[in-house]
Amino acid sequence: MDMRYSPLGRTGLEVSRICLGTMTWGEQNSESEAHAQLDAALAAGVNFIDTAEMYPVPPKAETYGRTEEYIGSWFKARANRDRVILATKVMSRSDDLTYVRGGSTRLTRVNIEAALDASLRRLRTDYIDLYQLHWPDRRTNTFGKLGYVHDAADAPVAIEESLAALADLVKAGKVRHIGVSNETPWGVAQFLRLAQDRDWPRIASIQNPYSLLNRSFEVGLAEFAHREDLGLLAYSPLGFGVLSGKYLDGARPAGARLTLFNRFRRYTGEIAQQAVRAYVDLARRHGLDPARMALAYVNARPFLTSTIIGATTLQQLRDNIASIGLTLSDEVIAGIEAIHAAHPNPCP
Repeated sequence: MDMRYSPLGRTGLEVSRICLGTMTWGEQNSESEAHAQLDAALAAGVNFIDTAEMYPVPPKAETYGRTEEYIGSWFKARANRDRVILATKVMSRSDDLTYVRGGSTRLTRVNIEAALDASLRRLRTDYIDLYQLHWPDRRTNTFGKLGYVHDAADAPVAIEESLAALADLVKAGKVRHIGVSNETPWGVAQFLRLAQDRDWPRIASIQNPYSLLNRSFEVGLAEFAHREDLGLLAYSPLGFGVLSGKYLDGARPAGARLTLFNRFRRYTGEIAQQAVRAYVDLARRHGLDPARMALAYVNARPFLTSTIIGATTLQQLRDNIASIGLTLSDEVIAGIEAIHAAHPNPCP
């Protein structure tokens, strides 16, 4: 199995089509397990790692920043920072994460600069390859909301202030390139316009959810990806493991994420279960592993830069990486499209 690589926007960097996600490290995975995953991924040709200051998830005061610390200790132990394209994220407005910067998580210049410096210390590096805004500062339709409802009383930090701060971090050499996450078409348009008007750095990527259960990216953002070289970094490509079929009929396997944590309801509704069963049945009719089929579909999207996979065991990790070698037949693709038409975007 040979890894495939994609351009990261217009940066000149080539990133593996599979990106190693890290949000379980420090909660479901120990430091040694995190290091083993990193070693295995690198050996398989994965050169792209994605993390965030708020990881692990679910976020808690006592574990805040631990995932970045595990990556930093791996860099120190292996002395291989130059072999990895490292992405991390600064959190945004939150009513819950009051333990971070005294509750100051708005995307202001001061907060972005403080967050980056803290991430650099934890990661034991002096630069980030891709620094991303984890979610918009404004109230908009993210994290499970398909439709937009306007909040006339909202007073977000201006995108201009956030982008100006990122531009200065790039100029200082602390950040090589920038990206957005959980962003909308309107937000993307603003970032691109400001970059052009002010001669500021251009966003290189957009990290949004994308899976067989949520293809909303195709509606308003896929055209940006193609026309503006703004590739998708697809997160939750298995819908928190739901597309493996392991949660069907109310099953809750020991140690699985939805068994351990009851806060993750985004992929567990009745309509979602109907869609999952249809996708699992399709995979099995064609002799395919359901999870590998779901990942292979995402891997092959023409607007994709990289699929962010997560795993709690090395076997899961190897299975997920192996999806890069699977090409789905026209018959399987037709079956997927038929199911999507019957159950469109049940888990936005």
